[in-house]
Amino acid sequence: MCAYRCKIGPSILNSDLACLGAECKRMLECGADYLHLDVMDGHFVPNITFGHPVVQCIRKSIGEGPICEVHMMVSRPDQWVKAMSESGANIYTFHLEASDNPQQLIKEIREEGMKAGCAIKPATPVSKLIDLLHTQMADVALVMTVEPGFGGQSFMRPMMEKVRELRKAYPHLDIGVDGGVGPSSIHH
Repeated sequence: MCAYRCKIGPSILNSDLACLGAECKRMLECGADYLHLDVMDGHFVPNITFGHPVVQCIRKSIGEGPICEVHMMVSRPDQWVKAMSESGANIYTFHLEASDNPQQLIKEIREEGMKAGCAIKPATPVSKLIDLLHTQMADVALVMTVEPGFGGQSFMRPMMEKVRELRKAYPHLDIGVDGGVGPSSIHH
């Protein structure tokens, strides 16, 4: 018996951007627990997606209830906290690799009324995230199971060991995986 409730937060990245509001509503109607919004700046990762104005438009379209997690694949995650909060984001997930002071960033995220998430790339040892969690507990840990910045990559099964280590160290922490998740990989 599984002691954890799994949640599905589909990325809006491959949605039809001309109909983004309708696409988000459709995902929620189909049972998504929350929406995962991949924000890319062209620096931390090579691609560019969207910023807080799009998040604000999505929020207007779907209403106040549904949860929107912004996955900040950006070089300076501290610079966007207030704007994302004001646009209606509920969870602000930044990359540990992009922050000079993750403890302070988590504090700022919470001060803006959002939950704080911390993500790690495949090459980042899980011990770095565990060390952060010992000093400043985030609300969400996100393990990348692909290289961030590009859709359509294959799920990296070895990254699930990081999830197991996090679960062992923090049995009640909300832990997510991001990338290459689909029918063939969801049960791993």
